Amino acid sequence: MIFSMKKTLAIALTAGLALTGCSKPEEGTTGTESSDASGQKSMALVVSTLNNPFLVTLKEGVEKKAQELGYDLVILDSQNDSAKEMTNTEDLTVRGVDAILLNPTDSDAAANSVRAANRAEIPVVTLDRGANGGNVVSHVASDNIAGGEMAGEFIASKLGGEGQVIQLEGVPGTSAARERGEGFMKAIKGTNLELVASQPADFDRTKALNVTENLLQAHPDVKAIFAQNDEMALGALKAVQAAKKDVIVVGFDGTDEGIQSVQDGGLAATIAQQASMIGEMGVETADKAVKGEEVAVYTPVELKLITKQP
Repeated sequence: MIFSMKKTLAIALTAGLALTGCSKPEEGTTGTESSDASGQKSMALVVSTLNNPFLVTLKEGVEKKAQELGYDLVILDSQNDSAKEMTNTEDLTVRGVDAILLNPTDSDAAANSVRAANRAEIPVVTLDRGANGGNVVSHVASDNIAGGEMAGEFIASKLGGEGQVIQLEGVPGTSAARERGEGFMKAIKGTNLELVASQPADFDRTKALNVTENLLQAHPDVKAIFAQNDEMALGALKAVQAAKKDVIVVGFDGTDEGIQSVQDGGLAATIAQQASMIGEMGVETADKAVKGEEVAVYTPVELKLITKQP
C-alpha cells in the first residue's frame, strides 16, 4: 500500500513536471503550443537577436501573417549566439513544428541548424541573412549587394567622388555584412573616395559609438561613414556630433528611428529594407512549402533610398 501510494505520487509529480515543461515557454520564446499538442499547424521563427529594432519589426511581420494563415507560432531568440541557435533549432525538431523561419546569427554556423531541420524533414526559409549550407527551400531578403551600392553611390555623389570614408561592418560571418560591404566597395571603386578604415561594430549602437570615436581620432579628415545598419549609424552619428565634425553618416535598414533621424537632419540617408514585409513574405513562402507547393529559391524584397524630404 505504501509502495503503491509512493508510485502514484511519483507518477503525479512526473506528469506535473511534464506539463510545466510544455506550458512554460523558454526564455526568449513566445507563442502557443506546438502542432502536436494543439492539432493546429505550427511555425517557428528563430531570430538572431531581438535586441535590434529591425529584427523586432521583422518578427512583427511574421506574427501578423502567421495569425492570418492560422499558424501557431513559436519565437526563439538566439541572442547572437550560434550555439543557442543550434539548441533552439534542435528543440523545434523535437516539438515537430511544420516549418522554421531562420534569421541566422552566423551564415556559416547556421548550416548546422539547417541540416538539423533537414534531418527532421522540416522546411527552412531563411530571412534577411542566408545560411551557407544545408537545404534551404527559399531565402527571403533584400538585395544587400544592391543596397550597399546605393549607399556608396549616394556618398560619392554627396562628396563629389572624392574624400576619405569609413565603413562600419556588421557581425563578421553574416551574409548581410559581407554583401553590404561588397556592394559598397563596388560603388566606390573607380572614384577618388579613399576607404581609410573598415571595422566591425557587430550591428550594435554602443560598439559603433566607441569604434567611431577611435577611428575619428586616427583619421581626422574623414568626410563620410557608411554603417551597415541603422543602429551602428546612430552610434556613429553620436560620435560625430560629440567630436563636432562635418561628416555625413549613411545607415542601412530603414528603422523608424533611422528614418526619423534622416528627417531631423541627423543621418544623411538610410537604405530602407521593408522588415515587416520580409517577415510576412517569409511566412507565406513557408506556408507554400508546407503545402508542397513550389517556391522560388530567392524571394527579393524592394529597397528604398531614404533622404531628407524638403
